[in-house]
Formats: sequence, structure tokens, C-alpha cells
Amino acid sequence: MKFLVCVSKVPDTTAKIAFKDNNTKFAGDGVTYILNPTDEWYALVRALELKEAQGGHVTVINVGPAENDQILRKALAIGADDAVLIEADEEIEPFYVAQSIAEYAKNNGYDIVVTGKETINYNSFSIGGMIAEFMDSAFVSQVSKWEMNGNVAVLNREIEGGEEVVEVTAPFVLSAQKGMAEQRLPNMKGIMGAKTKPLAKVAAATGDTMVSLVAFENPKPKAAVKLIDVENVEELVHLLHTEAKVI
Repeated sequence: MKFLVCVSKVPDTTAKIAFKDNNTKFAGDGVTYILNPTDEWYALVRALELKEAQGGHVTVINVGPAENDQILRKALAIGADDAVLIEADEEIEPFYVAQSIAEYAKNNGYDIVVTGKETINYNSFSIGGMIAEFMDSAFVSQVSKWEMNGNVAVLNREIEGGEEVVEVTAPFVLSAQKGMAEQRLPNMKGIMGAKTKPLAKVAAATGDTMVSLVAFENPKPKAAVKLIDVENVEELVHLLHTEAKVI
């Protein structure tokens, strides 16, 4: 079984967010970047667990500039067999990313393409579904449990008021969420081995872009909290009518 795990480079969750060039670009100077958590903790680790239990091959793939090889090396240190960097400009959008990954996956015979449910910087939940569409494959989103029986996967996903269990035959695409696996830290052997594992750099194919970025905007600061005495019900009712907002 050949697994292709899609990974993204994102700002560290503690990074101070700012924009430049009239709010059209993220100000990344001095920002520490990390491997996107849902890609790393759930998608990659579960693919590795299945490979270790049943055999197979795990490749990690990223679309982005040359410096993104740092996150691919971390994925290799965690246990991926090899990595692919599809070289593209920093300012890329989901449609182009999905198109590039799908083309590589089809041309190289991958059975299962795995993504995290979202990236923590854009939260669009869109890549997995678009990859599946380009590959003409089944897609199961936000999977919390993943088992394999030969080439048939049993997938659990949370739905409103319960849990859904589906079976799907490879090839397919899935997006992973919390519950699928536990974070795996790279050990010294993995870190040293990552330096010699294959990392292929592939020229980006000509693709379409569907979204153009107009501007970024920081959320408005949160309003101060007002504390009302437990006995002052009238004041509470007054503020609920005059100041409280339904979101």
C-alpha cells in the first residue's frame, strides 16, 4: 500500500501575526514555522502506524518554496520513507496546491492520499476534497479512526449527534482529525536518518488559480468583560438587552 501524506508549513501557534504591503502579504520575518499539527500528529502518524503493522510505503509531499524542505525533513525524521517538494512560489492558493498534488499522486500510483483536516493558518478544510475531485476518487472528511483490511478502509467520523462508520476501497482520499493518532516525536536515530532519506524536488506544472488575495485583516480586539453582582439581576437583564450580541 502506497500512502501519500500532504503536509504544510505554518507559523508557530505562538507567533505574532502581522501583515505588510498594504495588508496583502503575511509578515513572516522572524516567525518560526512548524509542520502543520493536523498533518503531523494525525495524518502522518496514522499512515506510519498502518505501514508498520501491515507493510507499505509512506511519502510526504508539500507544495511551496525551496525552504519548505525543513518541514519535510522533520516528517522524514518521524518515519516517512521519502519526501517530495513541488516547487512553487510562497503565495499559492488551495486550488493550485490540490491540482499539483493530485497530478503527482496519479502519475506515481499512490493508493491513499491523506491530509490533515485543515491548516492552522487558513482553516479552509478544502485541500482534501479538491484532490479527490482531481483524482476522481472517493473522499472521506474529518476521520477520527482509520483501520485497514487489505485494500478496504474502515473509517469513523463524528457527525451531528453520533458517529458514522464507512467502508471505502482504495484508491481514496481522506482528511484526518483528532483521535486518529497520538503525536510521535522524532528520536535521534530518526533525525540522523532523515538527512540521507530521498527528498525529490519536482518542478511545478502549469496549473490554474481560482482565488486571488485582496487583503488580510486582524480580528477586532475583544471587549472588556463586565462583572455583574449575582444579586443585581436587573442590571444583568439591562445589559443583555442593550449590549450583548448574538454571534
